[in-house]
Amino acid sequence: MLLSKLARFSLLRIATLIVALFGVGGAAAFAQEEVTSEEVVEESVAEPALGLDQQVDEWFKPIADTWGDIVFYSVELPGVGPLPWVLILLVGGALFFTIVFGFINLRLFPLAIEVVSGKFDEIEKQGQTIPTGVEVMEVDGDLVDTIRDEGEGEVSHFQALATAVSGTVGLGNIAGVAVAVATGGPGATFWMVVCGLLGMSTKFVECTLGVKYRDVDANGVVHGGPMYYLKKGLAELGLAPLGKVMGVLFAIFCVGGSFGGGNAFQSNQAAQQIKSLLNLPDTGSSGTIIGLVMAVLVAIVIIGGIKRIAKVTEKVVPLMALMYVIAALGIILMHIQDVPWAIGQVISGAFSLEAGFGGLLGVMVQGFRRAAFSNEAGAGSAAIAHSAVKTRFPASEGIVALLEPFIDTVVICTMTAIVIVLFNADNSFEWGQVESSMVLIDGARLGGVDLTSAAFDSVLPGFRYLLTIAIILFAFSTMISWSYYGLQSWKYLFGRSLAADLSYKLLFCVVVVIGAAVSLGSVIDFSDAMIFAMVFPNMIGLFLLFPKVRDELSKYLEAIGRK
Repeated sequence: MLLSKLARFSLLRIATLIVALFGVGGAAAFAQEEVTSEEVVEESVAEPALGLDQQVDEWFKPIADTWGDIVFYSVELPGVGPLPWVLILLVGGALFFTIVFGFINLRLFPLAIEVVSGKFDEIEKQGQTIPTGVEVMEVDGDLVDTIRDEGEGEVSHFQALATAVSGTVGLGNIAGVAVAVATGGPGATFWMVVCGLLGMSTKFVECTLGVKYRDVDANGVVHGGPMYYLKKGLAELGLAPLGKVMGVLFAIFCVGGSFGGGNAFQSNQAAQQIKSLLNLPDTGSSGTIIGLVMAVLVAIVIIGGIKRIAKVTEKVVPLMALMYVIAALGIILMHIQDVPWAIGQVISGAFSLEAGFGGLLGVMVQGFRRAAFSNEAGAGSAAIAHSAVKTRFPASEGIVALLEPFIDTVVICTMTAIVIVLFNADNSFEWGQVESSMVLIDGARLGGVDLTSAAFDSVLPGFRYLLTIAIILFAFSTMISWSYYGLQSWKYLFGRSLAADLSYKLLFCVVVVIGAAVSLGSVIDFSDAMIFAMVFPNMIGLFLLFPKVRDELSKYLEAIGRK
């Protein structure tokens, strides 16, 4: 009953916004409001009417600010200073799993490459004998603690990785890194890499659990993710009531995450790059119009479900990632003589005490925050995509998931950061613009995707045109992947009916338009808050269920003869 009321409330708010944008009341977006006789007297000093994009931003900003204050509530640590609870949980948990699993992020990295290449596919196919000593619980001949390859799994290891990577390798790598460096300076890059390496262990745990506790409906469609392993896994531990509550909380937050970091941030930065390329003003309704076009394109794809998304992303993601990496690597090689200086800036900035210990802490927080937003380790989102893989050994997919934070943060984010640091070799602007997340260059404020675009274009004139294509592809692939994450959570809350399916997709497309219209500051605050809210229920579940993961890892390593 409560969830139904929440659904009706959400639909009502969205409907109200649509009416405000395009209905009778929305006419004010395109014309000035009527004025009284007193206002006519002061017409010469009256402020101009706000454009449609600005009106949407004014409506949206209070929501983003309020939710951000809640999620990033800080605790005062003696001798340290204020730290957001969510970052303590996220980074502390990643360090814990890295130690508990014997630095699995480094130890099994070569094996992850073998698994994703398909080397052990035969062992995981139907009809293969389970090795002696590998205990697999069976009921009426069906494996219940893994999913056999009988049609229940929907995608291959590589497709699941591509889908998940498309959800992580996005504008967080291009625009998010620029935000981190602009606010925290070059030193934030170091802490992003640290967070990425530790996050590999967290990804292993959550993706293994995602496969182990997934559901398969009557039509053979796979449904998985933290909401399922929280409910089922905690029930096995005798904590069924807690598991149900945590599962519902995660699903609610994941829907929000799909609207925030997986949608609004992506459409916002794609729209910003298009506006910059075409010299469109930030005022007026250009963002809304671009958002409408993107919403239509997204709607065309997300109707297809995970199989179509997997087919699209497995082709698009490697191509655009390769193009971006080649360009970044090319710029780095062209300035190879300055790279040692840039690396020195990153390391010295990471441990600089010029602004006191509080300044050092601020740099760490910016690095961890942007890395976690980019690779989503600990948020649990990737476990939803990996749940759809064809395998009878959950740990195999957890091992594959180790590659995500490495590709996303350690490789692509680091390259972007180095290019931006090299761009400022002549100290043309100052780092540390925390309030605006932007820097001032030649009288213009640049932040997010604009800063990265300027850095690339300064070395490769005209590259901003290719970068615009890459940005649109990154944003598009991230949005379609996150639409799957959000839809799975939505169906967990409201059922797997056609009505639930269509209602979510409608809301998702509306948020694409909103994200394209609002300001960078608002969308960053909203996106961060939505993604990081998912961390609370998910990490608590991982702490309670990691022994199950250890058992699954032993089964798989013995099955492939690597124990």
